[in-house]
Amino acid sequence: MFTGIVEEIGTIKNIRRGTQSISLEIEAHTILEDTKVGDSISTNGVCLTVTDMSSNTFSADVMPQTMRMTSFSTLKAGDKVNLERALTLQTRLGGHMVSGHIDGVGKVTRREQDDTAIWVWIETTPAIMRYIIAQGSITVQGVSLTVAKVQNNAFSISLIPHTQGATTLHSIKAGDIVNLENDIVAKYVEKFTLEGNLDKKTPSDDSKDALYRDFMLRA
Repeated sequence: MFTGIVEEIGTIKNIRRGTQSISLEIEAHTILEDTKVGDSISTNGVCLTVTDMSSNTFSADVMPQTMRMTSFSTLKAGDKVNLERALTLQTRLGGHMVSGHIDGVGKVTRREQDDTAIWVWIETTPAIMRYIIAQGSITVQGVSLTVAKVQNNAFSISLIPHTQGATTLHSIKAGDIVNLENDIVAKYVEKFTLEGNLDKKTPSDDSKDALYRDFMLRA
């Protein structure tokens, strides 16, 4: 698990391409301080397992399913990526609970400067939009962000100066494809609610209260 608070911006040093997969070699420094082979590192929001290391690089394999679900097919040597080590029990949860399991991708449709902030609009599929609400949490390229507005199949985020400087999002532009991960809590709430209400198309207020109590007990 991760928090969506980026620790370092790394650089893609080398990409070895298979038929439907790739192996990445990524240059980094801070995140390698206590990392070992087998550890997980969030790379642009994707949970990757470290397969090899040097003093300033780590390697990871990206399987075909990950290639299909993410924007990794567009990566090239020299690209910058957001990096975060897996959280520990001693870590402050400054963002929100992030699994590193991407739900899909979105397309940046608009970028606007607003004084020191940057507004970004991202369009995505209805399957992803169903879990996005205004003032809720969303992970974009591995960065924990607050949703500002929701409109049809798009949502907006506002990037503060710190986020711009600490992540790759300062260079985001219209047309970019970005990795998205929904708030996992929203998906669990939906699953518990549906499982508890399979036989009730229009539940009464009493059954809603019972459903809520049942969910809280399970949670």
